[in-house]
Amino acid sequence: MNTDVPQAQLLRDGFDRHLLFSLGKKPSDASAYDAYVALSLSVRDIMRKQYVEGKLPGRSSKRVYYLSMEFLIGQMLGSHLINLDLAAEADRLLKDAGFSLENILALEPDAALGNGGLGRLAACFLDSAASLDIPVFGAGLCYEFGLFKQSIANGEQRESPDVWLERGYPWLIDRQDISYRVEFYGRTQHGKTVTWLDTEVIMARARDMIQPGFRNDVVTHLRLWWAEHSSEFRLDYFQHGDYLRAMEDQVRAESISKLLYPSDNHAMGYELRLKQEYFLVSATLQDALRTFLASEKNFEKLPDHVFFQLNDTHPAVAVAELMRLLVDVNHLEWNNAWDITRHCIGYTNHTIMPEALEVWNLELFGRLLPRHLEIIYDINFRFLKWLREQGTSEQVIERVSVIQEGHPKKIRMANLAVVGSSAVNGVSALHSRLVRENLFPDYAGLWPEKFHSKTNGVTFRRWLISANPALADLITATIGDSWLGDQRALAKLGTFKDDTALRARWLTIKDQNRQRLRQIIADKTGQQLPTHTFFDVHVKRIHEYKRQLLNCLRIIRIIIDILAGTDGIDQHRTFVFAGKAAPSYHKAKLIIRLIHALADHIEKNPAIKKKIQVVFLPNFCVSLAEKIYPASDLSEQISTAGTEASGTGNMKFMLNGVPTLGTLDGANIEIGEEVGAENIYIFGHTVEGIRGLAQNGYNPVALAETPQLAEVFQFMTALGGDFRELKDALTYQGDPYFHLADFESYMEIQRKILADFQDEKLWFAKCLANTAHAGKFSSDRMVAEYARDIWRLDG
Repeated sequence: MNTDVPQAQLLRDGFDRHLLFSLGKKPSDASAYDAYVALSLSVRDIMRKQYVEGKLPGRSSKRVYYLSMEFLIGQMLGSHLINLDLAAEADRLLKDAGFSLENILALEPDAALGNGGLGRLAACFLDSAASLDIPVFGAGLCYEFGLFKQSIANGEQRESPDVWLERGYPWLIDRQDISYRVEFYGRTQHGKTVTWLDTEVIMARARDMIQPGFRNDVVTHLRLWWAEHSSEFRLDYFQHGDYLRAMEDQVRAESISKLLYPSDNHAMGYELRLKQEYFLVSATLQDALRTFLASEKNFEKLPDHVFFQLNDTHPAVAVAELMRLLVDVNHLEWNNAWDITRHCIGYTNHTIMPEALEVWNLELFGRLLPRHLEIIYDINFRFLKWLREQGTSEQVIERVSVIQEGHPKKIRMANLAVVGSSAVNGVSALHSRLVRENLFPDYAGLWPEKFHSKTNGVTFRRWLISANPALADLITATIGDSWLGDQRALAKLGTFKDDTALRARWLTIKDQNRQRLRQIIADKTGQQLPTHTFFDVHVKRIHEYKRQLLNCLRIIRIIIDILAGTDGIDQHRTFVFAGKAAPSYHKAKLIIRLIHALADHIEKNPAIKKKIQVVFLPNFCVSLAEKIYPASDLSEQISTAGTEASGTGNMKFMLNGVPTLGTLDGANIEIGEEVGAENIYIFGHTVEGIRGLAQNGYNPVALAETPQLAEVFQFMTALGGDFRELKDALTYQGDPYFHLADFESYMEIQRKILADFQDEKLWFAKCLANTAHAGKFSSDRMVAEYARDIWRLDG
């Protein structure tokens, strides 16, 4: 490929070449999907050219491997075109071919490699790392099916396979030259060294997805591992007619990369999850050591060249696997290997809720990974021995032990990650404090220098430039383009809050985004919304702690007040929900049914419908989120204080100029600090307030009997008998997420929000302030802080 050819010409030449040679189509015969594939392959060629020419992240000799069970990357073509500065050229190319870029972009499936914020954070990490020229490489699994595709039937969630690879996927590059043996089961034999024998071997095959930086010719990659059977096909079984047995080993092997988060409410699914986690870890660590050994033979230097960042506890078995590779395979002395291991690993915690911290039944773990269980026991024995030598009490030792005693015994993966790492971080200031003080106080006392706070961030390329291009262009026209490289420069917008011309153009863009969302709602649900509705939006995974149920109680109260003639608000409001409930999470599914019951009730009652409507958009995903955030008027971030580690949806709303209605939880606190109290709506109890309620005897049954809430529960149970279960959860079962405690405060703030919205100048100032002060929440800032404080990269 001629290196002197401009990228615009490479794009056109590649488009024509792939239409002809990859797809076998003449331009006149090409469909829109053909155009999508040809354009994507052309873009991929340009990135591969940069990759082959060695324009990898180069600010440091240390490579960071970001291990995550999820990478929620969304649609890639539009994002890549922006980063390569080829969007305008692609638009012209497609117009010449008789297509629309907007329509072509919509044809791309969302890669089903993630479920929520954990996976989206990982995707933002890679975008920012490449854009900052920092050597971070993603490591995940190439799931054949995602979590599930959500549809709604009679108000109930239905799950179907998310077959995202059905027509192929142009961004995946098969690396037939990169594969590793990953072993399971078997037994160990101890001699001068330990040998792992009689194992089941599954091959991990690499598939790469290239991530370009923002207009800097730098690329990194996400390496996804695909499971393949290692043995020869059992032809003898097949020839004797035992077809199922001939295929059995292959099917069992390939199940590892079949599905994101197989159900763990039965033994086979539980075991498969552990297999997936170890498969990811083992393949990635082998790959990293192979790269290291290609240029350096001294393992003492491994911490200078390699770092593994664990995205939550899922990859925590990396601590034991790295020890196995160093001690058993490369024959390092234990203490030396342990020192190297701890300096090569960092752990990001994403939750303080004990039930979400991963533990594994010791019997299962030992059967599946017998050598790793031995290593973990040895790690724990040496750690506890050291503690006893320091005079540590047995109560503390019991809390910090990697092994949880009891029947059955369990392995605490979070404890293993803390003990075996050089850095532990939370993902917001509040969450990091709770990690130190509530979750791991004993560890923080032992190693205070190990604990860090790294507030999450989002990539502005995806969530503003791509998702809201008209607003991005307006910002550039107003303050120049310096903000593209330094997101803190958005602060310059603050001086324009009284600019009437800017306000008019800003509101016009908002109306255009609202119109697009109204059309999406009409297409997906059949509901027709008035032109001047207020979009009050609550989109995220359906979970009790995220309190969609509190929002429903509020809506029911509004319905009651409308029917009684006491509502007193003329502004039409649309309450938009979206999010998936885990297939086995009964209460979350019941909340979805309640939302639909409310929506149906309102649609059938004209007196209510002319005031409010409720919408549930099915199958929430990145591409749908990109349409929702720019059109929203209010961001609902109402989790119980102390339960949301950070949130990133709140940042995406903020970036698009949407004020937050939220509790003092997660990153809401820092958003409030950035925008000022006048530009955010805070309600409800604080973490300390919630703790006080819990300690002093919280009585939700009494609250439910107050007139305001008694009518709400009567209405809710009248909608359907099954909803009595939700009432019981909020009353007799203790209301563990304090919905009723925050209900009155939540209701009180509504009228202020609507009154402020009626003042166009005031509301615009709030919207502008949110975008202007969003710079802190860039993933570029986040990744730069990891590089400086945790990975300790050069430069």
